[in-house]
Amino acid sequence: MVEIIYSKHANDKRILYGLSKEQIERAVKRGAISKQTDGFLASYREIKIAYKKLDGEGYYLKTIYID
Repeated sequence: MVEIIYSKHANDKRILYGLSKEQIERAVKRGAISKQTDGFLASYREIKIAYKKLDGEGYYLKTIYID
């Protein structure tokens, strides 16, 4: 399993939308990736995740939303 660190905001949004950690990991790994000013945006089905890559194989999630 890849290391995923959630900001407080991202974890609050995950809970609000009723998303499991497995769904989030799948979205980050399999989603279409767009470069942003300060990181990346993963789009997987209706889930969008703004994140930064950490050194090695990890991710820092900034926010999560449903489109």
